[in-house]
Amino acid sequence: MKGTLAQFRSYDRGVRLLMVNQFTINLGFYMLMPYLAAHLSGSLGLAGWLVGLVLGVRNFSQQGMFLIGGTLADRLGCKPMIIAGLVLRVAGFAALGLVESVPALLAASAATGLAGALFNPATRAYLAADAGDRRVEAFALFNVFYQAGILLGPLVGMVLTGAGFRVTCLTAAGIFAVLSVVQIRGLPARRAQGAATAPGGARETVPAQWRGILANRPFLLFAAAMTGSYVLTFQVYLALPLEVRRLGGEGPFAGAATAALFAVSGLSTVLFQTRVTAWCKARTTPGGALTGGLLVMGGAFVPLLLAAAVPVPDGGPGRWLLAAGPATLAALLLAVGTMIAYPFEMDTIVRLSGDRLVATHYGLYNTVCGIGITAGNLLTGAALDAAGASGAAALPWLSLAALGALCAAAVRWLHRSGRLPDPVPTGRAEPAAA
Repeated sequence: MKGTLAQFRSYDRGVRLLMVNQFTINLGFYMLMPYLAAHLSGSLGLAGWLVGLVLGVRNFSQQGMFLIGGTLADRLGCKPMIIAGLVLRVAGFAALGLVESVPALLAASAATGLAGALFNPATRAYLAADAGDRRVEAFALFNVFYQAGILLGPLVGMVLTGAGFRVTCLTAAGIFAVLSVVQIRGLPARRAQGAATAPGGARETVPAQWRGILANRPFLLFAAAMTGSYVLTFQVYLALPLEVRRLGGEGPFAGAATAALFAVSGLSTVLFQTRVTAWCKARTTPGGALTGGLLVMGGAFVPLLLAAAVPVPDGGPGRWLLAAGPATLAALLLAVGTMIAYPFEMDTIVRLSGDRLVATHYGLYNTVCGIGITAGNLLTGAALDAAGASGAAALPWLSLAALGALCAAAVRWLHRSGRLPDPVPTGRAEPAAA
């Protein structure tokens, strides 16, 4: 941990502030969102389909607007979009705690999603620019702060929700308000990248920029290949908890075992991310790290695949061990695979962009992955249903393991065919005044 703190202090103020910023964003978000569905269905008495609609609007407004948010960051600057997203989330979170009508809840939910679409691509583009040739290490450290916020947020939210969901919402809004002020005062401005000129000397239009990105075939192929990694890691929220409940039943054990999945994933990242990245950078290429990370993610489902062949005990410790053991090991391996791949993934996006319109590239990448997550979760859900109906318990785990292997093969092909450029030392980037 001392090494992580020393590495954190070695970066410029802007990079350090963005990392603390991301921790606080996730702290505020995850202290509220896990309890929103219970508030909507319980306190407000909304029907299940309305609860799903409110939550779906938030996800759609974020995933669907990432490209817009990235484009605005490249044209107007990263700092304005980061601040705009934070301020919008203040309004959205406060409204979620204060309003009760369905239209107002939908508007508040859309605002919280749009906020993420504004500050997420801008944050990553800013971090990539300021970290210079230390991008890989910076994104590794960024992931530590990211996961720490996810780990701590639900615990704080559980305490606050005991006093009322409105208290949780207003506290989260207050956190984002303070964070907005800190960014306004402390985050150095960076010159926008979207002022590039076309061959004739005129400023390049947004449609022309988008056409250029869509013509970047290696970038699109990489985004498609890496989408599977997000489908795999999302199973910590979908397939793994469902498997724990299928074998362990409802009740305190299932709740504790599910919490352990998140704890193992978050704690392992906080403790080991920077070491894993340093080890990978010293021993392999970015393409090799990405391929290896995807293979580990796919292999995460092998313990569940093997457990599916074991007769399920009628009860007692044996059944609890079968319910929790393979799923917890899968969560750990998914975290390890993400630790291996994520910093190199973020760096590869910058290299594929040619260091131009980086936020727009991040925005489109997030949108592609978001669509992939939705499709992947639908197929995973169908596989889980089919496994339950046919008794073929191994089907979902075999499918997910195969997805990891397929994505690893695709990334390896991209790397070996020269479509993933090798890193070129660029020196330390200096912040540019807006």
